[in-house]
Amino acid sequence: MEYLLDITLQNRNILYKFLTEIPREKLFKIPEGFNNNIWWNIVHVVVTQQLLVYKMSNLQMRVDDEMVEAYKKGTFPKGEASEEEIKKVAALLLSTVEWLKEDYENGLFKEFNKYTTSVNVTLSKVEDSIAFNTFHEGLHLGSILALKRAVEN
Repeated sequence: MEYLLDITLQNRNILYKFLTEIPREKLFKIPEGFNNNIWWNIVHVVVTQQLLVYKMSNLQMRVDDEMVEAYKKGTFPKGEASEEEIKKVAALLLSTVEWLKEDYENGLFKEFNKYTTSVNVTLSKVEDSIAFNTFHEGLHLGSILALKRAVEN
């Protein structure tokens, strides 16, 4: 499990760098042929990790419901975020992985609601969810890289 969380943390470090270094106008730009932007993808991975791991384990998520509703699966970008929101997400990118490591090591995950994802992968325990989340974040890193190329051209 530690290995999967380390991979997630490495991915989050890349996302953090993008969030803090890509100019604001490019973070929020939706290029032709795309239906979202770099910002949406970054916040979406934070929200999805919380839903897949904490909510499915009947635990309190560490992100607020408003963020979940705005960035969960099936949502689309709605305007630009404030500097305060960007700073909040930047902090959450890394802290949510660190909290997950601590919570997992401390045995907080005792329950899990079986769930079949939109790509037909059934998650039966928190370890399945953490593994699937690693895959999910990799998909979104790929999307972000494509978006980054598109907004730079």
